[in-house]
Amino acid sequence: MLWGHIPAAEYRKVIVGLIFLRYISSVFDKKYQELLAEGDGFEEDIDEYTSEGIFFVPANARWSVIASKAHTPEIGTVIDEAMRAIEKENKRLKDILPKNFARPELDKRRLGDVVDLFTNIKMVDAGSSRDILGRTYEYCLSKFAEQEGKLAGEFYTPSCVVRTLVEVLQPYNGRVYDPACGSGGMFVQTGDFVNHAGMSANAAMTFYGQEKVEYNAQLCLMNMAVHGLNGKILSGNEANTFYNDAHSLEGCCDYVMANPPFNVDK
Repeated sequence: MLWGHIPAAEYRKVIVGLIFLRYISSVFDKKYQELLAEGDGFEEDIDEYTSEGIFFVPANARWSVIASKAHTPEIGTVIDEAMRAIEKENKRLKDILPKNFARPELDKRRLGDVVDLFTNIKMVDAGSSRDILGRTYEYCLSKFAEQEGKLAGEFYTPSCVVRTLVEVLQPYNGRVYDPACGSGGMFVQTGDFVNHAGMSANAAMTFYGQEKVEYNAQLCLMNMAVHGLNGKILSGNEANTFYNDAHSLEGCCDYVMANPPFNVDK
């Protein structure tokens, strides 16, 4: 791995954070170019983006700026500031994005190399940015899970297991609840199932999740955003499913699917 001297759990945060940043910047830029071509001067109007469910990316947080500074000593600080700027403009992302790129132990040369890798992803030839980066996000989660072994059960369920659960339940519409949602695989697979059936997952489904570990909930929210899904995910001790029905759903969900983290001690 690129950061052989950093634990998998740490460089997981780096990689998935960059994937997310690349994704929202790509979607924003596509809409930005459309507005620019219209010539009405609305390309910096935040409402033009949020009305279509697109995250607004401030000028200093756009991928073109990050890519231009990939091989400078301050690249870590540039990325951290970009994450903060995006959170400030998008309330849905408040306290979700990782801001740990400037720490001294992170090799900035290698960080710049990873930025280059994501910069060079060919969006047009290989498909939409959402498809490509969504698959990349899932692939990275699976590889990090392999590296972390049994500890990965806290945030990741193998996709084949999740897909089996979804295809057995066939959740075409309604409310879906995962009481131990981890990085959100149940929601992503459900969204794929509904979308492949020719419907809109966000129109047909409402997603609810609880996750005791706050960083895992952040992974979930980023994962859902990369796949174009919205949901209400609660985290922290107050979201410990054993003690608290944080959503007050009172058993009124159409589908409940979960792979409880059996590896976690009592």
